[in-house]
Amino acid sequence: MAKDLLLEIGVEELPSAFLPETINELQQLTRSSLENYRLQYESIKVMATPRRLTVYIKELAEQQADARIENRGPKKEIAFDKDGNPSKAGLGFARGQGMNFEELEIRQVGDVEYVFACKTEIGNATTDILTELLQGIITSLPFPKSMRWGNFSMRFARPIRWLLALFGSDLVSLQIENIASDRYTYGHRFLSQGKLEIKDSHQYFKQLQDHYVILDQDERRDLIRQQIQKVAADMNATAMHNPELLEEITYLVEYPTAFYGSFSPSYLQVPAEVLTTSMIEHQRYFPLYDKAGKLMPGFIGVRNGNDFSLDVVRAGNERVLRARLEDALFFWNEDTRQPIEEMTRNLKEVLFQERLGNLQEKVDRLAVMARYIGQQLSLSEPDLINRSATLCKADLLSNMVYEFPELQGIMGRYYAQHSGEEAEVCEAIFEHYLPRFSGDNLPATATGTVLSLAEKVHNLTGCFAIGFRPSGSQDPYALRRQALGMVNIILSQQLELDLKDIFATAYDCFEMVKPDIDKTTAVNELNDFILQRLRGILMERHYSYDVVDAVLACPSSNITDLQRRVEAVNQLKQSGYYEDFMVVYNRANNLSKKWEEDSYSAEVLVDDSEKHLYQQIKAVGPRIEQAVEQHNYTLAIQQLAELRPAVDAFFEAVMVMVDDETLKAARMGMLKQIAASCHLIAQFNKLVQ
Repeated sequence: MAKDLLLEIGVEELPSAFLPETINELQQLTRSSLENYRLQYESIKVMATPRRLTVYIKELAEQQADARIENRGPKKEIAFDKDGNPSKAGLGFARGQGMNFEELEIRQVGDVEYVFACKTEIGNATTDILTELLQGIITSLPFPKSMRWGNFSMRFARPIRWLLALFGSDLVSLQIENIASDRYTYGHRFLSQGKLEIKDSHQYFKQLQDHYVILDQDERRDLIRQQIQKVAADMNATAMHNPELLEEITYLVEYPTAFYGSFSPSYLQVPAEVLTTSMIEHQRYFPLYDKAGKLMPGFIGVRNGNDFSLDVVRAGNERVLRARLEDALFFWNEDTRQPIEEMTRNLKEVLFQERLGNLQEKVDRLAVMARYIGQQLSLSEPDLINRSATLCKADLLSNMVYEFPELQGIMGRYYAQHSGEEAEVCEAIFEHYLPRFSGDNLPATATGTVLSLAEKVHNLTGCFAIGFRPSGSQDPYALRRQALGMVNIILSQQLELDLKDIFATAYDCFEMVKPDIDKTTAVNELNDFILQRLRGILMERHYSYDVVDAVLACPSSNITDLQRRVEAVNQLKQSGYYEDFMVVYNRANNLSKKWEEDSYSAEVLVDDSEKHLYQQIKAVGPRIEQAVEQHNYTLAIQQLAELRPAVDAFFEAVMVMVDDETLKAARMGMLKQIAASCHLIAQFNKLVQ
């Protein structure tokens, strides 16, 4: 027989950001606890609203499964004395296991025989262990931040206010601090009054539904989505697609009702990003767009309740938003009273980093780095780069960005446009922050690309130079994100950039800072840091780990070239000449990897096979070098694979490790030369064959 188990933890309103991960943790914790207690079940469902965490276990067994316990004791030769009688050690082991010595079993493990105590532990009734199991789940549940309340030592995300625990129709006794489990739950905070008595899980779900609580977060999310789409359709509009906002609202309400609200069209003179940011970040509204994709003077909000007095709710929300938009309009008008260049005059008053100076000093360094990168890549013009670098941090001094920091770069572009700056300069001011997060757009203009790379090179080099590196989960300056941004920009545009050269040039810009790390060490560490990010990106693009590691074992400071090599080695593994190439490589590398000398005299070669191999190497060598110089690594690999007949004949005809040192040096030299050509591409011994 089996019964449903229901656990509800009633709490004060939980932060919406906590709930998605808490649901996953509670699901895993419940599953592992049931497995540890050997309890069979049909399914586990975890549901959550701001006021409750619910675990519903369907068809939970009424009895623990029996356990077969096997404990290994001493070796047989120790458990018995020389006469074959039980020794003290054997008797002590049996006594400790609660068994007679005669009940022990002898089993062989490997080449050694041991005595074993084997017994069956009969499972307990589920009702006897549920209190311990459920209290363990509740007290073990982790949160990003937890708190104590009253004089209690228990920590939880928010104070626990009630506990409901039923196994079938039977109450499970629980005690968490001053809260004892009972048969009661509560409906919606405002639409339901008093306790709701619960007899079993079926009644629990019906009572909550009747009292304005949609418990299942998936059902709530779908309902909110449908309501938003309907309200938008009624207004002949389209609501912004924003999964993050939808997820947040799902965990802010127990009974959602979407409604339409409007604001004065006069606010549309403010940039759309300002309006949508104010609506989303401050009010949790969905902005609306017309059929042409233009922002409309309206929004969709979601109320935690039914449609009672919805006009009053709408008016209140419109009033609050109006105050927000009035502030935004004021900030916009104030900021645009002066050209963007005027904002740069106070950059020296703003600290960038304690040891790295103020924002004006950073801008000066950025200009130098951006000009150098632009020159190396033959991208953009020095005048455009200089102007973009000069203005790229100006909006940090604006009223708007002070109020909405997430609009940095976006407002800079608008202020530059309003001031009549060139179009590419305006775009570069915005693009130099890109990408801001995983999956974000990359810079599209030449100047934006150069300035974005310079920004990231500056921040990485400056932090590494003064010893600020990411460690574990600590990365306060988002250096990993910026390194990933660099890699994605370079790979997306196939830029030929020598990272060590760029980092060395950037390091020189920090001479006045008096770095803690010497130049060579800092440049090498920065290059390695970028290559670690490159490895992750290539793995995400479904290149196998052995291919990536084989290429990165022959490091370079040109990550575009590394990507080409990875692609060539990946093609090799899928090609028809893979076996030929690996035979050539393995035979040459395995024998010559400890041979240091790469020069030799071909005149001492005596056998026709080795003379033929020498001629083949001599003929193919220039073609391989040319292919590598042209980054045609597939062709270089094919040329090496064609050496197989000559290599096979060589190994069949001669012994490499002969007593004649000169002849041995010549033979090893040829093999070393072949291996060295392979290592221009990758360390192929790392491939999984």
